[in-house]
Amino acid sequence: MLLPLKQSFFQIADNMEKHDALVQIHLERPIYEQETLNEDYHYEKPHMSVVEDTINAFKSKNWKKCVTSMIPSINWLRTYQWKDSITSDIISGVTVAIMHIPQGMAYALLANVPAIVGIYMAFFPVLVYFFFGTSRHVSMGTFAVVSLMTGKTVMTYSKPHDIISTNGTELLSTHPGDVSYAFTPMQVATAVTLMVGIYQIIMYIFHLGIISTLLSEPLVNSFTTGAAVYVLVSQFKDLLGIKIPKHKGYFKLLLTLISIFKEIKNTNLSAVMMSLITIIVLVCNNEFLKPWANKKCSFPIPIELIAVVSGTLISKYFCLTEKYNIEDVGNIPLGLPAPEIPTFELLHLVAIDCIAITMVSYTITISMALIFAQKLNYKINSNQELLAMGLSNVFGSFFSCLPVSASLSRSLIQQTVGGRTQIASVVSCLILLTILLWIGPFFEPLPRCVLASVIVVALKGMFQQASQLLKFWKLNKCDATIWIVTFLMVVIVNIDIGLLFGIMMSLGIILLQSIRPYTCLLGHIPNTDLYLDISRYKSAIEVPELKIFQYCGTLNFANCNYFKSELYRIVGVNPQKIIDHRQKLRENGIYKEPNDLEDNQELHCIIMDMSALSFIDSSGVFMLHSIIKTFDQIDIHFYLVNCTIPIFETIRKCDLYLHGKLTFKIFATIQDAKMYLEKQHYSK
Repeated sequence: MLLPLKQSFFQIADNMEKHDALVQIHLERPIYEQETLNEDYHYEKPHMSVVEDTINAFKSKNWKKCVTSMIPSINWLRTYQWKDSITSDIISGVTVAIMHIPQGMAYALLANVPAIVGIYMAFFPVLVYFFFGTSRHVSMGTFAVVSLMTGKTVMTYSKPHDIISTNGTELLSTHPGDVSYAFTPMQVATAVTLMVGIYQIIMYIFHLGIISTLLSEPLVNSFTTGAAVYVLVSQFKDLLGIKIPKHKGYFKLLLTLISIFKEIKNTNLSAVMMSLITIIVLVCNNEFLKPWANKKCSFPIPIELIAVVSGTLISKYFCLTEKYNIEDVGNIPLGLPAPEIPTFELLHLVAIDCIAITMVSYTITISMALIFAQKLNYKINSNQELLAMGLSNVFGSFFSCLPVSASLSRSLIQQTVGGRTQIASVVSCLILLTILLWIGPFFEPLPRCVLASVIVVALKGMFQQASQLLKFWKLNKCDATIWIVTFLMVVIVNIDIGLLFGIMMSLGIILLQSIRPYTCLLGHIPNTDLYLDISRYKSAIEVPELKIFQYCGTLNFANCNYFKSELYRIVGVNPQKIIDHRQKLRENGIYKEPNDLEDNQELHCIIMDMSALSFIDSSGVFMLHSIIKTFDQIDIHFYLVNCTIPIFETIRKCDLYLHGKLTFKIFATIQDAKMYLEKQHYSK
């Protein structure tokens, strides 16, 4: 039962809306409560049945389309324009193949496996991705961060390097507190590859590609920058020509630096000289020669390959290994590796480490794929990319491969030099097949310091990411905090711990933002249908004796108390305090009319705008019901407006009915609620 409202409220309201066109619109239709609106316009809840939908999908399934959707190459190969595209794809494929050789060999060593593994990765998984992938331009294969993460796991579970040989029998030389495993580095590496592939296929089946969104741009940026520091430090031993023990566990980077300083006196000056010459040549090419050459032709100078071939020839004909004790790459077998089943007993050991590798490799790949798709106006299927990567890794695990990922540098080159489709990857595979079958052993004398120099120079782009911290700081202090904490944890503690901390911080900030969402009071813009935040729009006028409260976000068990306190603070009334005050007056024998109470406020109605409310649970509904009842006890009406249908259905499910009617007053718009108040007043 509505109590009579003060005449001043309606006089002012009438004056404000006297010439309001919106009022005229509302006069032409009924005042809509949500239930009435649903009845008049025949609302029907969509039928949702997972079982029936699945059965119908199978019944109507076009298996031909199903196959072509799982193997996208079938579709685009039919329409491939051979005359227009094949030349560009061949040039792109040759260029990328040239980049694969130094990068593959270098990043394989980064993963603590033989250099030839990097070439294997540029052949077997890439062929699988050609059939199942949806991106036309990403170059799959080795990637520094993924190789580094895999190398950490390989070092943890494989044989230590200090193996003592006695009468042809290998004995593990253990150290106090260390746990030794009788697995070879390749056994661990292939087990990691298989596990990552299994994870990606599971994610594909359950459409879990969205999980990668947990790795935000600041998080990925910080993580890869921190990993670049790891990569740089890991190459110092080869750049300086020294030998240091490999450290496991936490604070690995700091321990490695300490070991380097201890061994600095044993630096091999010949290795340092060769490293400096290689780095200077690469930097001069990248900074000066490449920009000039790019203006003359689209084919980039293969400076990394030139450095690798030159280093190999110099080492071979000047006997650098024998004369100057410069460590070389070592044995590179000729031909393709024989298929070998991965070590299944290792899967449970590497399972935890593989989660991070799966997330990082997929996120990097899908990010690159989306960049090219947006730039060149075509679509990719993020879930299909999971299948393509998963099958690539599972297949590659049988042929001595590491987990694959898109390479930032190779992908950019593949697109820049004119590559149009994954035919470029096939061309690249054919060239690398030639190297595997006939040329591989040529690179055996290659000094490791040359490969280390190639890696160090290639890290420039990853270190340049650190400049993004200033952008994140200006845009959002929370993003900048995530960047700083993730970077420090990666560098100081460990790669996986840094990634875990970054994800936890991201989730924590998201949770905090959901618990403390944006709230405000809305005011009316005269002669319009606009209601805007009065704290930001000075032209917005607060309607007398009426508060319009807007709440943005979710309303659930976690933030119910915050919602209540914010509502009371913004409207300036705490009904429970007024009720308690009245009770004390009654207990003291003081009986006054409500209008004469000192705690009386010039407020008769609260309207809650729910247009920005995205979700509500049962706790939120019952809390709203409690607030409505509490305000009703002090003669303040509480109405809901702009309620989305999912929110309305949740409210209905809570069975808050009184004599067959919903205890909530829910109107279609703010204007409906205001006109309802006016109509109730004039009917008195």
